[in-house]
Amino acid sequence: MFSNPNARDTRIMIEDEHGCIDYDESGAGPTVVLVPGSCSTGAAWLPIISHWRNSFHCVTTSLLGYGRSTERRTASDAGISHEAEILETVIRRTGRPVHLVGHSFGGLTALAVALRNETPLLSLAILEAPAPEILRNAGEHEHYRSFREMTKTYFAAFDAGESAAIEQMIDFYGGAGTFAGWPQRVRDYAVETTAVNILDWASAYGFRLSRALLATIETPTLVLWGGTSHPAVQRANELVGERIPNASVATIDDAAHFLITTHASRVANVLAEHVAHVERMNKLAASFSS
Repeated sequence: MFSNPNARDTRIMIEDEHGCIDYDESGAGPTVVLVPGSCSTGAAWLPIISHWRNSFHCVTTSLLGYGRSTERRTASDAGISHEAEILETVIRRTGRPVHLVGHSFGGLTALAVALRNETPLLSLAILEAPAPEILRNAGEHEHYRSFREMTKTYFAAFDAGESAAIEQMIDFYGGAGTFAGWPQRVRDYAVETTAVNILDWASAYGFRLSRALLATIETPTLVLWGGTSHPAVQRANELVGERIPNASVATIDDAAHFLITTHASRVANVLAEHVAHVERMNKLAASFSS
């Protein structure tokens, strides 16, 4: 859910009636919109972008409350639709259909964009989405309880004034000692944005995913997760992959939740293959119709 905090200022911003949205772009080729997770900005994708060596037109942003993207949610209205709307604004800004890629909470938000079907997507890639509601809907009560117990203790620690309460969540995803092993600036950013992350969880728990809903997605989809991630996260993503028609699934066996940083080259290769395959299929379909 978290990666490196902002390593550079976003060069461009989108401004609308509700505030600012981070926007940056680089490279040439098929347009890929890269959405980071919680406590992150578009800079989280720099290891992936660097590996691609300008072979894609990469557009990055930040979710609500991170970077310079203005928060639009409240405790009483934390619907994921607010997040989806800013991604739709980013996609429209590109001026073309895009390949949408999201990590962690960014992956869940990308899924919401695909379900809303308000903007043209060439493909969808979901990496390690925190999707507890698909577990509840599927009757996977033990895995669902893992999410709920973690957030319950994490929220209670934050309410009690523990400044590093978010460590509980980071270690849930990455394993014991993950937070302690991060550079100080990364830990500081996670602590600084804890209240925003708690809103993210309200958005996630309010996103009522079901088999019937996922079955409506027609966009070519890849679902990717780490083989050493928390079992509840793995199962949630496995279910998403099973229930989106014709979705491809992939696992990076020795990776955990923060795979876009820890296994950047391998993730970049999997994503590049996914995008290239969709591009080839689209060109083939166009040649048959012409």
